[in-house]
Amino acid sequence: MKLNRRLLHKKVLFTTLFSLLIAGSAAGQSGAPLTRSYPTGDFIPPLDIRPSLSGSFGEIRAGHFHSGLDYRTNQREGYPVYAVADGFVSRLRVQIGGFGNALYIGHPNGYTTVYAHLQRFSPRIERIIKDYQYRKRSFDVDFPLMPIEIPVKKGEIVAWSGNTGGSGGPHLHFEIRDSKTEETVNPQLFGIDIPDNIKPAITALYMYRTNGLPFSENTPRQYFDLSGSNGKYYLTKSPVINIGSEVGFGIITYDPQPAGNQNGVYSIELKLDTTTIYLSMLERFAFANSRAVNSHIDYPYLRLYGRTIQKSFVEPGNPLKIYKTAINRGLISLKDQEVHTLTYRVSDVKGNTSTLSFKIRYNPASVIEGKPEPGVKKFVYNQPNEYTTTDMKVNMPRGVLYSDIDFRYEREAKRKGAFSATHKLHTPLIPLHSNYDLWIKADSSLPPHLYSKALIVDSRGVSQGGTYDKGFIKGSPRVFGEFYVKLDTIPPTIRPLNIADGKQMAGISKVSFKISDNLSGIRSFEGTIDGQWVLMEYDPKTATLWHIFDSSLAPGKHHLQLLVTDMMMNSRTFNATFYK
Repeated sequence: MKLNRRLLHKKVLFTTLFSLLIAGSAAGQSGAPLTRSYPTGDFIPPLDIRPSLSGSFGEIRAGHFHSGLDYRTNQREGYPVYAVADGFVSRLRVQIGGFGNALYIGHPNGYTTVYAHLQRFSPRIERIIKDYQYRKRSFDVDFPLMPIEIPVKKGEIVAWSGNTGGSGGPHLHFEIRDSKTEETVNPQLFGIDIPDNIKPAITALYMYRTNGLPFSENTPRQYFDLSGSNGKYYLTKSPVINIGSEVGFGIITYDPQPAGNQNGVYSIELKLDTTTIYLSMLERFAFANSRAVNSHIDYPYLRLYGRTIQKSFVEPGNPLKIYKTAINRGLISLKDQEVHTLTYRVSDVKGNTSTLSFKIRYNPASVIEGKPEPGVKKFVYNQPNEYTTTDMKVNMPRGVLYSDIDFRYEREAKRKGAFSATHKLHTPLIPLHSNYDLWIKADSSLPPHLYSKALIVDSRGVSQGGTYDKGFIKGSPRVFGEFYVKLDTIPPTIRPLNIADGKQMAGISKVSFKISDNLSGIRSFEGTIDGQWVLMEYDPKTATLWHIFDSSLAPGKHHLQLLVTDMMMNSRTFNATFYK
């Protein structure tokens, strides 16, 4: 299906009218040029409704930067989703969680557009996905396609908006990626216009007395209340802030939307007098670096108090490329006792800008020292680190840490139901960029026949995986915390919702179940009818599993079997005879 010519012309004209304005606004307002130019007349909007965003590009989410635009769909599913330009479907994905139903379209201009959380695909795409799922005998699939397989035209309906995967409500998640590097790029830099004339809000200022030490949960912090509105903000009190040794600053800021929600800002610039000492711009980023959002913010404060402070200084192990300027990593050390001016300029991608100015002065008497806790070994951010005891070993590759730490370790008593001592590794207030290897020695109470069922869990009881390795259980956590060995011998649960043995299912379009697991999590599920594999679809938000009966299923007696397996290979089977 395609848009009619008149509607398509209107969409292209609308995009073109705003393209030059949008492409230059963010760069001009932030004071830094884009790393490259972007085609601003190639793409039309993916939906034919008034655009409104529930999520902006690069806004801060739990453990990642948001990688695209979230278009509101009026709290319902089923809006047509259009190919934004000529191209071909380059990849199709059905994912448990995450993007849910997603498609990728490659374009001749070197970019790929992504459409996620879809309710369903166009009929020809749906057929290809279902055929692939049956060939692979898997609901969760992810596969590439050749350019000749599914060519698409600008304005062609390729799917309908939905709420699949990890979506928290009906919307369309839309991305533009660099086809060569796979970096995701801010779609609004391509002339895709979202109406917005509201300036960002700046609601709090924090000062960090780093004093030449690595940033940590023990870095002294000082809060400053702000007043102001409509783009102009100032300190409510403290006309001049006294600083001692080295300091950094951070702010709480957001971009108010016409619909009333609070999205992320595009750029944050900090000037010392007339010199820009820090500038971050959310133009593009690599997915491999997205977790470094935990270094971009004050992660300990987020964990402790639920406040998202964007630091205006950069930890040495932070791999993000969003920092266009970071003189002395954004940290400030004054050498005189003159009064200096610090000015924040915060912009959204449309160029709406807010400022916050305040005075600082060096005062040797204002030094406040942090109280770092002693550790057992110094871990250095830019090299591999290891710590070993008689019944525990940590092996941390280079690149896991954002700053040096004095690694802290405690061995604690064995917990009820555990098969090892509890090992306390540093503090969960310090974020990690990737996984590390952890070995914990199982005690003698672990029966040999259950070695394959042993795994490592944290203090919340969350599995960190586990394999038996010469008396030790090896896992790969991505956080610090408290860990111990536990057993998972309990298979998943299967609760039928609308089927029972001997039930008449005539007139019922699908069979449904609730499935869950107590510890290690669901690894796989497989359904058969009369011994033949059938597609079982799964929604992790509701833990619901279902199969839509094929119209070719003959009337009469049939046998359904459902096998569900967890990550430690515990399995449960449900069997039922039913009639159609």
